[in-house]
Amino acid sequence: MIVDERLVTYINSLDTGNTSILDQIEQEALDSYVPIIRKEMQQFLKLLLAMKRPMRILEVGTAVGFSAILMAEYDPVPCEITTIENYEKRIPIAKENFIRAGKEKQITLLEGDAAQILPTLTESYDFIFMDAAKGQYIHFMPDILRLLGSEGTLVSDNVLQDGDIIESRFAVTRRNRTIHKRMREYLYELTHDERLVTAVLPIGDGVTVSTWKK
Repeated sequence: MIVDERLVTYINSLDTGNTSILDQIEQEALDSYVPIIRKEMQQFLKLLLAMKRPMRILEVGTAVGFSAILMAEYDPVPCEITTIENYEKRIPIAKENFIRAGKEKQITLLEGDAAQILPTLTESYDFIFMDAAKGQYIHFMPDILRLLGSEGTLVSDNVLQDGDIIESRFAVTRRNRTIHKRMREYLYELTHDERLVTAVLPIGDGVTVSTWKK
């Protein structure tokens, strides 16, 4: 928790909720310990979609399809969503959820490693949502920026690692040190790239929002 838990509870108490199918999928994910975007992040994503109204969306990290369906539901304009997932056990669940939500024609799921799939994509996207393996963000970055349209917005979730990002690498458990190092590199590159304007926000588990300088 990177923000006071009582404050987060209060903020979430103001949440007006999602569609019934999203509520069902969210509960199923929580029951089976599948990580999905937190309530605060859901609201923030809805806000960005309402502001940006993207026509073409790329998501890196599908899981069971919750966030892709949320974007399809709450983007105020008809949009096409491409989402990438590498974990074989979650792919059929995501596909079934797209059908349950009636979004199977709107959402295209690309199966495989994003490191291999991203270089094959050629068209630009208005909105890119990064929610995959955190240690890979820095490796995905060149292709992500190549694919980000001239008016595009890049959103990267879970960048503050429950607050561990501010700790010395020696204070982080050994198994998390590589992810910790790579995420700090990613945040530095995003915030110091002279082509970009980036904000790092303590929403959920931390999020960055980036766009091109005009």
